[in-house]
Order: sequence, then structure tokens, then C-alpha cells
Amino acid sequence: MDKFFQLSKNNTDVKTEVIAGATTFLAMMYIIVVNPGILKASGMPFNAVLTATVLVSAFSSIAMGIYAKTPIALAPGMGLNAFFTFGVVMGMKVPWQTALGAVFWSGVIFIILSVFNIRTYIVKAIPKQLRYAIAAGIGLFISLIGLKQSGFITPNPATMVGFGGFNAVTITFVCGLAVTAVLVTKRIKGAMVIGIALTTLMAIPIGRSWGGDTPQVVYHGIFAMPDFSLLFQLDFVGSLKLAVIPVIFTFLFTDMFDSISTFIGVAEAANLVDEKGEPRNVKECLIVDSISTTISGLFGTSSGTSYIESASGVEEGGRTGLTAVVVGLLFVPFMFFSPVLSVIPAVATAPILVIVGAFMMKPVSKINWDILDDAIPSFLALILVPLTYSITQGIVWGFLSWTAIKLFEGKTDDISITLIAIDILAVVALVL
Repeated sequence: MDKFFQLSKNNTDVKTEVIAGATTFLAMMYIIVVNPGILKASGMPFNAVLTATVLVSAFSSIAMGIYAKTPIALAPGMGLNAFFTFGVVMGMKVPWQTALGAVFWSGVIFIILSVFNIRTYIVKAIPKQLRYAIAAGIGLFISLIGLKQSGFITPNPATMVGFGGFNAVTITFVCGLAVTAVLVTKRIKGAMVIGIALTTLMAIPIGRSWGGDTPQVVYHGIFAMPDFSLLFQLDFVGSLKLAVIPVIFTFLFTDMFDSISTFIGVAEAANLVDEKGEPRNVKECLIVDSISTTISGLFGTSSGTSYIESASGVEEGGRTGLTAVVVGLLFVPFMFFSPVLSVIPAVATAPILVIVGAFMMKPVSKINWDILDDAIPSFLALILVPLTYSITQGIVWGFLSWTAIKLFEGKTDDISITLIAIDILAVVALVL
């Protein structure tokens, strides 16, 4: 084991790697509940999505540890799952089977780009300013979903949206958000999992002794066999229709941005860089990430991606692939706990969405707000994601406005052939 994972070379040992893996798992295990909770709104069964979530997380994390040999864990991505449900299925009225097909094909394209190193040209073509803005916009989008899911924000004919008022659900949400935020700021391990559990306990009286006749928390038991009913339910052919192509590319670009930023962040934190200062084994990492997306479509969930929460394990000393393998193994038993996990109501996961959104706002500080031809396209990308309820619209208008403004400014060096090709795809997406 020491030789395979190069533990001694990285100044670590098995005990340290196991502790690091457990720390990363606690930081990201909220996805086991949150992902099925979000995808359930698309019409997919909670228990089956939970099984798919665990399978993708376990397989992808173990593959990352063994093949790429880095301490980065993977699971279905936040933002991508929201886009899948609210943007594609509910917004565009695309059947979830077709949306799963789009996830699959985005993974296939990602594999090709990673294997042949084409992704290097794409990454270089996309301005960093827009990457920062899109990441922050997705954070706002996720937070908006959490606030809406809790009833804290509701539609208002006079102002479009407004405060939903105080009731049993919104009061529980506010208390849950406050408790979880305190746990997170104090850096308690497993803070968000503890927050979900405490908010669920707070929600038990709702519908029984407080706030109406419909209980929020309903007990269904503890153990059950995994539900594999979503395996291979994707629509391979229907997802290749012209109208779905923009969805495929949105999944692709969003996943790619997310993955690369995660690799860079974790690599810098752990000093896992090569002699050029680039993240170590980045090609292998991207291949695993792309495979994770591909099997997500096959297993029945939104795109799998690398998790920035892996940095928590790095802080505990994780330096090798053994950390990721431990994370993957810890996911497996939760396939058998779908009944007890299904008791967790939407009001208990809503605070997590808001807090994850806050985490994703960090890149805003890297945007050149003083340089207006950078700032205006970045702002459009950032604000249009939540306001249009569509990651696609944010990406499309960000790219198009960047190109148009730079052309009028005469800054043609900021526009590459690849970016122009992306702009053409953006226009096609708008037309469709």
C-alpha cells in the first residue's frame, strides 16, 4: 500500500489518510440526502436517486484514488443537480430520461476532450473573469432554490418575488440556517450533516402540533435494499435531438469549470503540483471526472464532479489517493439506509443550499470590477443565472457580451478562435 499510493514519498501514512478520508466524507455526505431531494422534484423516485448518488460517489472517488492517485473525492454536483431539475426538466419541459441522456453524452464528450487534451484549448479560450462570475452565479442560483424551497421567498405579482412570511416552515428554516451557519463558521466536522439532523428534529412538530395538518417528517423505517430502478433508464436517442444539444454543452462546460477550479484549489492547498506549478496528474483527474459524469447518466443522477470539500481532508493531512478511496468506501453502506434518510424534509436541506451558495460566492473577489469591459460581461453572467433561473442563459449572455464588448474596444487579443466557436454554439442555444 505504501508503494502503490506513495505514502512515504508524500510524507503521510495509512492512519493519516484514513482520518483525512473520513473528514472529507463528513464534509460532503450531505449530498446523499440533498441530491435525491432536489432530483425528486423532476419526478424521479427519492430512494432510486439515493442509490444512484451513492454508487456514483463511491465508484468515482475510488477510481480517483486508484487511477489519478489524488485525495479528491467526487459526487453528483451541486448546481448541476439544480440545473437538471429546475432548468432542464421543469424549465424546458424535458423528460428526466432525456435529461439523463444529456448528462451521459456530456460525459462522453468530456472523456474525449480529456483523453486528447483538447480541454486545454477550451479552458484557455474561456476568460477567467467569466469563470469566476458563472461559479458565483450558480451559487446565487442554489441559494435562491433553497430560499424558495423553504417558502422564505415566494412569488409576488407586484414585485415578482417577496418574503413568504412567518409560519411553522419558515421559522424552522431560519432556526436551521442559524444553527448550521454557526456550526460551519466554528469549523465543526460534519457541520452540515449535523445541521440537517437538527433541522429535521425541529421539523417534527410541523403538521402534528404546529402549523397545519401535513407532517413534514414521516418515518418509513431504517433499512431497505437499494433501489436500482433508475439504472439505464436514460434516453440515448432522444437526448441527441437538436433542442437538447445546448443542454449537453451546458452540462459539459459547467462540469469542466467546476472540476478544473477544484483541482487547482485542492492542489494548491496540498502542494500537489508539478515542477511547472500545475496540478499533479490533472489529465488523469479529468478523465476520472468525465467518467463520473458518464456513469451518472447511466446510474440515474445528475452529473458527478470533483468536490471542493476534499480540501477539508487535505487540511487533515490527506495527500494521496488513499484518502479518496476511503471516502468512496464510506459512501457504500448508505445505499441501505434510504428509508431513514427519506424522513429528512425539504426544510432541513434548504439551509444547506443557502450555505453552499455562500461558499460559491468567493470567486467574485477575483473579478476585475475596475476594468469595465471585464466587469460588465461578468456581471451579466453572474446575475442572469439566478434571475433567469437558468445556468445556460448566464453562460450564453456572458460569452456573447464579452465578445461583443471586446470587439468594440478593439481588444481582439482577448478573443480566440475557440471562443468564437463557443459563441456560435451560444447563439444556437438561444435560437433553440
